[in-house]
Parts: sequence; structure tokens; C-alpha cells
Amino acid sequence: MNELELPSPLADAHWLAQHMNHPDLVVLDASWHMPASGRNGFEEWRQQRIPGARYFDFDGRIKDQNASLPHMLPDEALFSKEVSRLGISNHQNLVIYDSLGLFAAPRAWWMFRAMGHDKVAVLNGGLPAWQQAGLPLEQDEPGVVEPGRFIAHRQPDWIADADTVEQALQNDDYRVLDARSRERFSGAAADPRPGVRPGHMPGAVCLPFNELLKDGHLLPAEQLNATFAPLVHTGQHLICSCGSGVTAAILALAAELAGYQKIAVYDGSWTEWGGSAHLPVETDL
Repeated sequence: MNELELPSPLADAHWLAQHMNHPDLVVLDASWHMPASGRNGFEEWRQQRIPGARYFDFDGRIKDQNASLPHMLPDEALFSKEVSRLGISNHQNLVIYDSLGLFAAPRAWWMFRAMGHDKVAVLNGGLPAWQQAGLPLEQDEPGVVEPGRFIAHRQPDWIADADTVEQALQNDDYRVLDARSRERFSGAAADPRPGVRPGHMPGAVCLPFNELLKDGHLLPAEQLNATFAPLVHTGQHLICSCGSGVTAAILALAAELAGYQKIAVYDGSWTEWGGSAHLPVETDL
């Protein structure tokens, strides 16, 4: 069988349907929902999934189990163990989707990139696009997979912490983009998490993630480029932030598709920044 190569960091449903039986391709469901939604990504995956898809649980299993912040990136050892448990090895290509179209899957995409695995793409339009294309679903009990052998190699350039962000805000070589809504960024809307202040980091720029999407799909690359160009110079280092490090990864994926190369996600994001009394916060009120 021919060697498999992903088309880009974004794959569409027809490409996946054509290649999903390739032995070097693994499909992952990384669906995650905001706590207030009452939805459970794991239970929904158990009931219905793209055939053969395995569940990538970045909110429960594949996270730093000792962190006080939600779903923080784990260390190399835990990531390697959990990804191997999913039957994944380093030579394989991954396509990751979620049930909302394009919401949580980029978080899992970023986690793999941050752990040194570049053979990974997000399914544009996610499960809804797969269903709209009339493609089959699997509804039986998920099968057991043989463990793989995955060894993670942490890539610090893809990861930002609060200290990095604080320094970046003072440096013209960096741009911090915030994926939250304009109301939360300005401080007009309260943060949904108790004890987290409203507003934004001084010097950050608001780019709500939903302005990069249409009908659960990322905008075409030329439109993404036109959106980013006034905000970030091609030579700048880009740090993406949001509420808890999930939708920031949508900005990171979109920036890569728009041709940017120096991209990081602030893992703690606003939950950490707005919840820390010593970090500076501005409002536009």
C-alpha cells in the first residue's frame, strides 16, 4: 500500500473517507463541551462515531493530573503512555474531529504538535460534515485496540506559560491574540468561572475564534490570511490565548494555515491569568 501523506493540517470528509482504511491512519474523536452544556463527549462517542475512531480525552485522562487549572498539557511520560494506549505509534498519521464541527479538535491537534508529532490534521467540519456527506457511522460498542508505541518529544516553542506571555506583551517581536468573545475581552461580560476577573491582558489583541469559522468549517486560507494580516506581522511570534486553552488552538491552527510559523498556545489562558491577582488586567469600560 502506498505511503500516506496528509493533505495539510486540515482534511475534509471526502479525503478521510478515501483513506480511512489505510494502516497508517488513526482517527480520533476529541469532542469536549463547555461544562454548562450538560453534554459528555465520551458518552456521545460511545453511542456514535466515525468508524474506528478512538476517543482522545484531553479533559480527563490526557492532562496534567496534578494541575489546578483545567486540562493542562501533561508531561511526556503520561502523554506517551496514554497515546500508546490508544493504539497509536509515531509513524502513523492522525485525523482528529469533534462533534461540533470545529471546536475541541484543534486542542488535540496542538497537543500532538507540542509533543513533537507533525503527522496530524483536523477534520474540517468535524462529525457534522461527515454526516452531511452521507458517510457511515459506527454505533456498536467501540472495539478494543492493540497498544501502539508512541514516544513524545516536547516542543517548548509551541507552549507558552504566564511568564512567557508577560514578557511577550512587552516585546514587539511578539503578538498575543485572545480567542474569547469581544464582550469578555472588553470586560463587558463577566467570566463564567468564579474568581476569574473580567477584561484582558494589556497589549493583547482580540480575535474571537468564531470569526474564523463558517458553518463549523475554517474559512479558506486566503480569508484567514486577510484576517490575520492586520493583526500579526509574518515575522512575529504569535501566542494564542482563550478561556482555558481550547479555542486558542483554533487560532493556532488557522495561523498555521495562513502561513505563520512561530506559533504557541498559552496553556493556562485566561483561567490562569484572570484568576491570578498579581497579573495585570485591563478593561475597555
